[in-house]
Amino acid sequence: MKMLQAKCPLRTLLIAVVLFAFLPGKAQTDLDALMMKKNRLCAGFMYVHNSWDEYWEGTFKRDNLNLGTVTTQMIGVMGAYGITNKVNLIFSLPYVKTKASAGTFSGLDGIQDLSLFGKWQAAKWKAGKGNITLFGVAGISFPVSNYTADYLPFSIGLESKTLSLRVIGDYDIGRFFVTGSGTYTFRDNITIDRDAYYTTQMHYTNEVYMPDVMLFNLRAGYRHSVLIAELFATSQKTLGGFDITKNNMPFPSNEMNMTMVGAGFKYDMPFHKPLSVIGGAGYVVKGRNVGQSLVLNGGVFYVFDFSRKTKSAESKK
Repeated sequence: MKMLQAKCPLRTLLIAVVLFAFLPGKAQTDLDALMMKKNRLCAGFMYVHNSWDEYWEGTFKRDNLNLGTVTTQMIGVMGAYGITNKVNLIFSLPYVKTKASAGTFSGLDGIQDLSLFGKWQAAKWKAGKGNITLFGVAGISFPVSNYTADYLPFSIGLESKTLSLRVIGDYDIGRFFVTGSGTYTFRDNITIDRDAYYTTQMHYTNEVYMPDVMLFNLRAGYRHSVLIAELFATSQKTLGGFDITKNNMPFPSNEMNMTMVGAGFKYDMPFHKPLSVIGGAGYVVKGRNVGQSLVLNGGVFYVFDFSRKTKSAESKK
């Protein structure tokens, strides 16, 4: 397995982060400070391209000619529905494909994990010339296909069921805003297709302990009814795990830490405002047991207003 020694499992954590890290504006997510109104659904498709040719083996940065450039592509279906003006349900389901430009190992592809989040606008008050808004978010994710987690870096996910709790704070003054959030994610243990494995010691079991994860996100920019543009920084810390060992492949319970910076935008089509396009880019500037990824994304979303149908039906009674 020497050819796999330099693999980095960034894709398996980053897919979950990237799916929401760049999505501003009408494509409400579990990281932003926006809400869908009651009986409105914003849904669409998202494409993410993630590639790297250098990675951190522990804290040591290196490349691997047996891999060349490792690429992950994701097509995701996602949306947000307004149960009330202050309570939203958010969902996502990505299809992921991995490959390397060199070497003999083939990539994998398949449907990854279904994510479901509940988002609550808890409080809002005036602060000087602006407003402060607080949100609470809780969510779960779980695999919906029988993919393999123990084949990094080509695995499409980590196969772990998760529970995430998040607090979001937003300050806006006019059309400018700053949003910060902190997330704690509990991860369930997984099972792999072997009876023993080595981390920092030998384990005679097929069950793998998965350490929890913390995520911090800061974004700031311009927010208008037609255009939203923002800069962001994301920091992820695994609360445990171990480094990729020399002459070995990555493992699902590795410590995977990273800091990513980037920018994103959302623009409503002037000829039909329910239709919007989004895009963004991010770059990993610091990491541990992750690839130094460049991530590009784009998407198309549409807002369906079911409140009009409800009002129309009530008027006919």
